Amino acid sequence: MKVSKSMLRLVSAVALACSIVVATAVAQMPNPYGPPIGVDNAKKAAAPAIAEAMKNKWTVAVAIVDPDGVLVYYEKMDNTQVGSADIAIEKARTATRFKRPTKALQDALAAGGAGLRILGLPGVVPVEGGFPLVMDGKIVGAIGVSGMASDQDSVCAKAGADSIK
Repeated sequence: MKVSKSMLRLVSAVALACSIVVATAVAQMPNPYGPPIGVDNAKKAAAPAIAEAMKNKWTVAVAIVDPDGVLVYYEKMDNTQVGSADIAIEKARTATRFKRPTKALQDALAAGGAGLRILGLPGVVPVEGGFPLVMDGKIVGAIGVSGMASDQDSVCAKAGADSIK
């Protein structure tokens, strides 16, 4: 099969574009780590996540961890599936340890190619629903939410993350 130069250029351009998208999607936040989030602020981050879930009649588990991934606060709504307990914690740990929302890892994995390397990273849950928590420009922990579809978990987690400044 003979391939034209224009076809080779097109394939090369598409491959380069895909590489740039994967690299951008998995880029870590530039924020340094700060002091660990305290229990009071962790509760303040969890409250809007729970409120968003209640508003939508969703049942979720919410976990807040410090920058080292140590659990600071946890809340599970009645009738939330049991498996979501650990998943919420692991989403939060992934978000803080890798300094990025877990959706960035999910998107990189979905893109294939080099993004498949994420499967080999220990302690990574590349599923939407985890966000770093930033206060005064520093990552003080992360929030993870699980219980519904991952995009719904993410809506709740983002509400919590956005409440912390």
